[in-house]
Amino acid sequence: MTTSFAIDAIGHIRSPYKQKFAIPRQPRLVDTARAQLVLTGEFNHEEFVRGIEEFTHIWVLFRFHETADKGYSALVRPPRLGGNARKGVFATRATFRPNAIGMSAVELLGVDYANGQVTLQLGGVDLLDGTPVLDIKPYLPYSDALPDASAGFADTRPQTQMTVSFSEQALTFIAKVDPALQLQTFITQVLQQDPRPAYKKNKEGTQSYGMTLYDFNIRWQVDGEHNHVEQISPL
Repeated sequence: MTTSFAIDAIGHIRSPYKQKFAIPRQPRLVDTARAQLVLTGEFNHEEFVRGIEEFTHIWVLFRFHETADKGYSALVRPPRLGGNARKGVFATRATFRPNAIGMSAVELLGVDYANGQVTLQLGGVDLLDGTPVLDIKPYLPYSDALPDASAGFADTRPQTQMTVSFSEQALTFIAKVDPALQLQTFITQVLQQDPRPAYKKNKEGTQSYGMTLYDFNIRWQVDGEHNHVEQISPL
């Protein structure tokens, strides 16, 4: 029985998420997150995706390339459980996995064929910029959607009470940005997911953070359950 395989990436992701911090923990939690799946090498041909436009959603199988070399653990601490309880890695969607393989069901917004390049336009992504893509499969509602299934400790969509406000500087900056990015809504949705590490969510006092989305640096403060975006600047 074969126990070792060589897998070639078929493409990569161009994403607004330039760092692991602030990426939503599941796809479609931030529906304004737009990304491109760029096919590469021998797979960059229209024949490979002919007919894919008939589907509204696709499965993207990918590699957790930034954590793959850090190994794996049999037990992990899911953020949904506050980072304290341990669960078996195969009972979670943790990134530190034996083969570092992830999967996301994302919206397919369109397919572009330009200058010899095939690119899939995606929505609701939870993928880091540069993520290697291993495979693409169409999402089949009659088979893949199981409304009566239960999901243990992750049975419901994560909810927070986080609110978000923007400084005058941030709003002025956003007004000059391409409106297609929906930058204010995008930032709001990201922060409403509360991307902080679990151990910092119960700390008292004001906390300051920064993240990179698209080509922008975003600085904000968290006080209780309120986020205030103080400054946005280009990289």
